[in-house]
Amino acid sequence: MAFRLVLLIDYISLLVRPRKGMNRVSYIQENARNTPIMGSYDLIVCGAGPAGVCAAIAAARQGLSTLLIEGQGCLGGIWTSGLQCIVLDIAGKAGLLAEIQARLQQMEAILVPHTSKVRARFMYDPESMKVLLDEMCVAAGVEVRLHSRMVDVVRNGDTIEAVITESFSGREAFTARLFIDSTGNGDLAAYAGCTFEHGEESTGKVQPASLSAIVAGVADSQPLLTDEASKDALRALLRSVGVDPTYQKPFLFKLPVADLWCLMINHEYEVHCDSTEEITRATMRSRQEVYRAIQALRTSPGWENLHLVTTCAHIGLREGRRIKGQYRVTAHDLITGRRFSDGICLARYQVDIHNVKMEDGVAYTDGGHKVQPYHIPFRALLSKEVRNLGMAGRCISGDFYAHASYRVVGNAVATGEAIGIGAALSLGDSFDASKGVTVRQEMEKLGYEL
Repeated sequence: MAFRLVLLIDYISLLVRPRKGMNRVSYIQENARNTPIMGSYDLIVCGAGPAGVCAAIAAARQGLSTLLIEGQGCLGGIWTSGLQCIVLDIAGKAGLLAEIQARLQQMEAILVPHTSKVRARFMYDPESMKVLLDEMCVAAGVEVRLHSRMVDVVRNGDTIEAVITESFSGREAFTARLFIDSTGNGDLAAYAGCTFEHGEESTGKVQPASLSAIVAGVADSQPLLTDEASKDALRALLRSVGVDPTYQKPFLFKLPVADLWCLMINHEYEVHCDSTEEITRATMRSRQEVYRAIQALRTSPGWENLHLVTTCAHIGLREGRRIKGQYRVTAHDLITGRRFSDGICLARYQVDIHNVKMEDGVAYTDGGHKVQPYHIPFRALLSKEVRNLGMAGRCISGDFYAHASYRVVGNAVATGEAIGIGAALSLGDSFDASKGVTVRQEMEKLGYEL
């Protein structure tokens, strides 16, 4: 037989959270095999969302041979296949974020609010974003591999030697001096055996997931931008046609292209980043909820032409693993507006905890934590346990409350750009925390407000 079935009495590995009734697990023992090494680089970035794509571009522009690995069929992650269509916490950010904003403006693919309340954000066309990110990576010399899921890590002591991927080309290995985890969920670090936190410290519960959609045929009466009043009005409208959305603050805002709008109306609770079963069920329920809501809205006067254009390729998870770093950003840092000598950006976004239980009847809360502009230090982007591993985006080192603030895209871009610069400054096969002050200086040169 090519393999034999072995029954073992064991717990599921730490990488996969134990499920109810699954203390006894059957395993298939695979034959040993040789995995071809398809390339060797200065830097490998796993995950091509806002953090990862910016990390790769920043490093490649500094001369590093850089491989960017992405499981989806396009770059951008939540920007593109996730259809978020809005970038938050952009005030005081410069560098790649400002460049992307300017180039989207040239493509007539951006909508920038002019009121002071919402100036710290912009809306964009996701298809234009896909093309733009492709162009920027090609121009920088980033080697991109789409449709490639990172499935394992080769670790030797406190150093990662290679990542293993599965794709249309089969199982392949890639080696590098340095690695960056920008998967959002901290998959690379988890495969490497790093310590991490996940969910609310006291309960382990995670913030709900949401599925975004693009629609057309919106009523003329709908405001172009979303605010608290428009969210409440949309919920009231949905209730009037017999739909009570699982997200108590549903929103709808205009995109800069034709008659397209971005819609988010749902919350899916207790969806963990390490459970394919939970993510699958949540995705299918979400699509049903969105579709039925749109059909119901079509019965309301002025909404007769509403129709669903597309839903996102992957549901948006607000929480993944928070990897143990050389510094852990905390709620105290946020409420005191703490600054650091190696601070790489100023984060301003509020603590935005989407309630972990639907029965609470509240869409989101700040948990009693009022944010003052605070630094994200370079050390929070460096693994405590693996010397050649950096992090960017949602999986950087922080507590539950800090994560609920810095997880938005404006900060993901900044952490990606900073760790990319840090990779270029590192010597040998390790990230150097002492370079944090220099990274800060480089961010300031790019125009970041620090």
